Amino acid sequence: MWSPQDRKYNSPPTQLSLKPSSQSLRSGNWSERKSHRLPRLPKRHSHDDMLLLAQLSLPSSPSSLNEDSLSTTSELLSSRRARRIPKLVQRINSIYSAKRGKKRLKKLSMSSIETASLRDENSESESDSDDRFKAHTQRLVHIQSMLKRAPSYRTLELELLEWQERELFEYFVVVSLRKKPSRNTYLPEVSYQFPKLDRPTKQMREAEERLKAIPQFCFPDAKDWLPVSEYSSETFSFMLTGEDGSRRFGYCRRLLPSGKGPRLPEVYCVISRLGCFGLFSKVLDEVERRRGISAALVYPFMRSLMESPFPAPGKTIKVKTFLPGAGNEVLELRRPMDSRLEHVDFECLFTCLSVRQLIRIFASLLLERRVIFVADKLSTLSSCSHAVVALLYPFSWQHTFIPVLPASMIDIVCCPTPFLVGLLSSSLPKLKELPVEEALMVNLGSDRFLRQMDDEDTLLPRKLQAALEQALERKNELISQDSDSDSDDECNTLNGLVSEVFIRFFVETVGHYSLFLTQSEKGERAFQREAFRKSVASKSIRRFLEVFMESQMFAGFIQDRELRKCRAKGLFEQRVEQYLEELPDTEQSGMNKFLRGLGNKMKFLHKKN
Repeated sequence: MWSPQDRKYNSPPTQLSLKPSSQSLRSGNWSERKSHRLPRLPKRHSHDDMLLLAQLSLPSSPSSLNEDSLSTTSELLSSRRARRIPKLVQRINSIYSAKRGKKRLKKLSMSSIETASLRDENSESESDSDDRFKAHTQRLVHIQSMLKRAPSYRTLELELLEWQERELFEYFVVVSLRKKPSRNTYLPEVSYQFPKLDRPTKQMREAEERLKAIPQFCFPDAKDWLPVSEYSSETFSFMLTGEDGSRRFGYCRRLLPSGKGPRLPEVYCVISRLGCFGLFSKVLDEVERRRGISAALVYPFMRSLMESPFPAPGKTIKVKTFLPGAGNEVLELRRPMDSRLEHVDFECLFTCLSVRQLIRIFASLLLERRVIFVADKLSTLSSCSHAVVALLYPFSWQHTFIPVLPASMIDIVCCPTPFLVGLLSSSLPKLKELPVEEALMVNLGSDRFLRQMDDEDTLLPRKLQAALEQALERKNELISQDSDSDSDDECNTLNGLVSEVFIRFFVETVGHYSLFLTQSEKGERAFQREAFRKSVASKSIRRFLEVFMESQMFAGFIQDRELRKCRAKGLFEQRVEQYLEELPDTEQSGMNKFLRGLGNKMKFLHKKN
């Protein structure tokens, strides 16, 4: 019923519709409607603002439309969107502006939307002459042809919302090593679990299947172990994926049991549907603290924890516990307002990788290539894998993701579809023997590529890549400059800065997406792909988008926006609105013409129906 995500290559990841159905607006007699144009808008508006303005342009009588009502609406929209931009973000934006130049979007016309669907299939693209980028696009299209299952686009944020009313965790297990009969090797097995699986229901049977997979992830290096007298505890995580695409996270603390003489370590593991590494690390701290006194103190604590609800973002829950010698205690568990980064630590990336290497890995993941991390420690693999995936926000990695791959499952690296996996260094000899297809292999211990494609420096738009590199190289300077200002506290951290630097990259490349989501009379949204790409002034960004738009993560991102009943919310959407507001007047003029054309076309459809 259940299999870890690394078993999924026989049934590849989900397929998304790469080209949303074309619902281009029908053309009409434009001369009949010249008198009903919208007045020039003073500011750039998001897609939902445009829809509201278009609705205002459809009164029962065209004469009832006046500039005062539109002006009032525009002022309300502007005041609603007004947000203070933190100084740290302003400094990051200035780095991009200096590298990128002034011109960002071309002047747009309604013809770019009317003919987009025709050009999309029949016309030659601007990068047809560039065989290298054409090969990238063909590779991504080929990958999509291998993906068989129905569309299913999920993000961490959606799963957090869906399950935040559930219990804090599903179950807690202790995994120990047992010596194999007649051999000097050890086999991991569950030695304790809470709660017990008593009833033979379908849900219990599925849970039993999950429990069978957990020991391998708690001890992916079981074959390398011998009893030891000293061992520093280590924290790491893994992820299991069900056949229905749902995910469970395993948060682990490996430690040496109390005692004397050589002994084997054991792993305390919490299984939850919720991706909150920081919160569960605090829980594991308490587990280790109690385990140091007596194993019997761990289980009452976990029982109290299971009875507690999962806290909403920005909220705190209190768990009452008892500890001999200390008496009654209250453990406070708080989630930050922005749950997006609560399971991420970017510090590990800069400890293991140079900025240039990190950007090369980021570029490879954007083009959905196969990436393998190699490191000596489980905690290094776990932290770096989760951190590098977080750089893709607002997009979500849609393919195989195994932060720590058990040695017994190493053949998964022969999978033809994209993946991001982590391997312990002890598995490196076996890895080199396997017929691995094109992949980027990264040694996190030496900041070196063991294998690469040799084109990683050319995948991103050149000027934006230079901005990324400069902002990350200056990260300490940018944070210290802002340390005494009144900017947001959560922004003034390494996690906040790194997140903002990569968000700005996506704002510069796809921040105008909402302007190309059109809505039919039935309320259905459709994305105008070709018009979106060709509206960008930079040829290098257009060329990058031609490839990136064929990826699963871009298709899923757009599909999510097309199906939403309300506007997407989050930090990326905030930065997009600020970006659209800051465009120069010349670009605003082109966008105002686009908005007026859209309003006129909506009025025409209203009359015709």
